[in-house]
Amino acid sequence: MSDMITAELVDLDLSADTKEAAARALAERMVALGRVTDLDGFLADVAAREAQMPTGLDGGIGIPHCRSTHVTEPTLAFGRSAAGIDFGAADGPADLIFLIAAPAGADDAHLTILSSLARQLMNAEFTTALRSARDASAAAALIRGDEPETPGATEPARDSAEPAEQAGAATGPSGPAGPSGPAGPSGPTGPSGSTEDSVAAPVAASAGAATDTTTAALAEPSGEGDRPFRVVAVTSCPTGIAHTYMAAESLENAGREAGVEVVVETQGSAGFTRLDPAVIAAADGVIFAHDVPVREKDRFAGKPTVDVGVKAGINRPGELIADVRQKAARGDVTSGTAPTPVERGGDPGEGYGTKLRKWLMSGVSYMVPFVAAGGLLIALGFAIGGYEINKAPSVMEHFVWSQADSWGALLFQIGGVAFAFLVPVLAGYIAYGMADRPGLVPGFVGGSISLTISAGFLGGLAAGLIAGAVVIGIQKVRIPAALRGIMPVVVIPLISSAIVGFLMFVVIGKPIASAQKGMTDWLNGLTGANAVLLGALLGLMMCFDLGGPVNKVAYTFATAGIAVADPSDSAMKIMAAVMAAGMVPPLAMALATTVRGKLFNQTERENGKAAWVLGASFISEGAIPFAAADPLRVIPASMAGGAVTGALSMTFDATLRAPHGGIFVVPLIGNPLLYLIAIAAGVCVTTALVVLLKGLRKPAPGATAPGTGDGTSSSPAADTKQPVAA
Repeated sequence: MSDMITAELVDLDLSADTKEAAARALAERMVALGRVTDLDGFLADVAAREAQMPTGLDGGIGIPHCRSTHVTEPTLAFGRSAAGIDFGAADGPADLIFLIAAPAGADDAHLTILSSLARQLMNAEFTTALRSARDASAAAALIRGDEPETPGATEPARDSAEPAEQAGAATGPSGPAGPSGPAGPSGPTGPSGSTEDSVAAPVAASAGAATDTTTAALAEPSGEGDRPFRVVAVTSCPTGIAHTYMAAESLENAGREAGVEVVVETQGSAGFTRLDPAVIAAADGVIFAHDVPVREKDRFAGKPTVDVGVKAGINRPGELIADVRQKAARGDVTSGTAPTPVERGGDPGEGYGTKLRKWLMSGVSYMVPFVAAGGLLIALGFAIGGYEINKAPSVMEHFVWSQADSWGALLFQIGGVAFAFLVPVLAGYIAYGMADRPGLVPGFVGGSISLTISAGFLGGLAAGLIAGAVVIGIQKVRIPAALRGIMPVVVIPLISSAIVGFLMFVVIGKPIASAQKGMTDWLNGLTGANAVLLGALLGLMMCFDLGGPVNKVAYTFATAGIAVADPSDSAMKIMAAVMAAGMVPPLAMALATTVRGKLFNQTERENGKAAWVLGASFISEGAIPFAAADPLRVIPASMAGGAVTGALSMTFDATLRAPHGGIFVVPLIGNPLLYLIAIAAGVCVTTALVVLLKGLRKPAPGATAPGTGDGTSSSPAADTKQPVAA
C-alpha cells in the first residue's frame, strides 16, 4: 500500500459538509497527483456506486469507492471531518472518510491490498489512532502500516497493521487467532505481530478464504462433545473492494468473541478461493452476507443458513451468528437450497415495499427478452405478410418457400408462441425472486392458469406472489430429516402447485379476470384529452429513472397491451408513446453535446457520440452517465421532453406493434412521419432545457474555462453544492 496513499492524499481538516463535496475534495487531490484523469467522470462513477448502496458504516466511517476508467493506478485518499458527514450510516455522520479509486482493470494484487484497509477498519485501535494522528504524514504511514517517521504519530500506529495480517484467519481455538494469536489473552494487538514488513504479503491471504491452518482445524473431525460451533460464511458486494472484506472481518471478530469457529469465503473483485468441501461439510451453519448472487451457492445446501445483505454482516455480525445457532438448534434448514431472497433480514430499514419492488422487477427482467423477441417477430410477420397474416393457417399445414406470405406467417406464429410465455415467465420469476428455484413450478403453473382464465398480466402478478408465498410457507414447516431429500423435487412442487391452482381457478381468478377486462375496456375507450394526458404521464415515467423501476413499470404497462396476437389500437398507441418517450433522453444528450459542447467535459462529449446510437435504438440507459453527474438538470429536462413526446405521439394516433427497436422499426409504425416529429419535438425541448440550465450554473471556484477539454473544466457538477448522485 506504500504507493497508494501519501501525505498529499490526506486531509485532516476536511471542511466538506456533504458526501458529494467530500468525494470531490479528496478526488481533487488524486487529480493533482495524476492518479485520476477526469475529475467529473470519476465522480460520476463514485456517485453511481453510492446509488447502489450507501457507503457509510457504523463507527463514524465513510468509505466511498469505485472502479473507474478514469483512474490510472489504485489510489486511496483519507479525510478527517470535525463536524461529520452523512454517508447513510445508521448511527450517524462519519468523521473518517476513505475514498478508494481502483482502475477498471486493476490487478488482483492491488485490489487485495485495498481490501486490507476494509479489514483494518474493523479494528477499534486502528480507527482511534487515525482520529488522534497529528499530521498527514503520520496518518498516511498509519494507513500504510509503516513505522511512523514523525513525532506527531500516535503510538498505536505500530500495531495497526496486525489485524490485516490476521485478516484471512478464522477465529477457532486451533487457528491463528487462538490464545497465542492477536485475539488471545494479550488483547487485540498481542505480542506476536510485527509491522516491520510490507503489508502486501500478509494481506494477500485475506482476500481468499481461510488459511490452511484454519481450514485444517475446521475440517478435522472432533470426537469431543464440546467442540466449538462451526460456521462458514460468504461475503460479497457490488464492487467487491470494501464491504466484502469488512463484512468478513466483522464476522470473524464476532465469532472470536462468541467462541465460534468462522471461516469466510470473500467473493470480491480479486476473485475468490473456494472453501474446502471438507470445511463446508464440517460446518454447523452458513451465513451469506451479500448484495450480489453467491457463486456456486449449491455447495452450502442443506445446512441452517442466514441470508442477509452485506451491510448486515458488517453492522450486526453477532446477531447473525446467534441466528444461525438458533436455526441449527431447531434443525431449521431449507429444502436443498439456502434461504431465499425474501427471508433476508437485509439492511435495517428495508421495508416490505422495497422487497416487493425487487420481486416484481425480477419477473419483469426475465420477461422482457420474451417481449422483445416475440413482439419483433410478430411485427415482422405483419410487415412481410400484411395485417391479415394473423388469419393464416398453421405453417405446419401450409408453407410455400417462395411465397412472402408463408414467411410472414412463420414469423408471426413463432412470435405468437414466444408471447404465450410472457405471463407464465412473469409469474414464475416473481416466485423465483421470492422463493428461489422451488418457486418456479407453482409460479409457471399459476401464470399459465392466468392465461387460461383470461386474467392476463394482473393474474400473472397475483399468481407469482401467491406461489412465492406458498413455497416460503411450506419451507418454514419443520420436516423430518428422512423426507428432506424429496422436498424440492416432489413435495414442494406438488403441494404448492395444487394450492396455487385452487386459488387461481376457484377463489381469485374470476375477480382478477374481471379487473383485467375492465382495464382493457378503459384503455380502448381512451380518446381526446384523456389519451393525451396518459401519453404525457407515460413519457414522464419513462424518463424519470432511465431504465429503473418507474421506467420498467411504464414499459411493462405498454407491453402488456400488445402481448396478444391482435392488440387493440389503444394498446398500440400506448406502446408507440412509451418507446418514443424512452428515446428522448439519450438523443437529447447527444444533441446537446453537439450544439453546446463547451458545457460538457471531454468524457461527456465522447458519451454523447454513443448516445446517438443508444437513443436511436430505444436504450434509455444511454443518458445515465449524464444524469448521474448532473441529476438536478438532466432528469427534469428529460422528463419534460418525454412528456411532450408521449403526448404528441398519442395526439398523432401513432401506433406500434413491436415492443422495441427504436428507429429500426419505423416501417412498422402507424403514421411514421408524425411519430418522428413527436420524437424530434421532445428531443428539442430536452436539449434546450439542458443547455439553458447548464448555462445558468455558476462555475466552481478555481474551475478552468469551459471547453478546454481537460476533463475538469465544464463539469455538470462543477458547483460543489450540486449533488453528483442521481
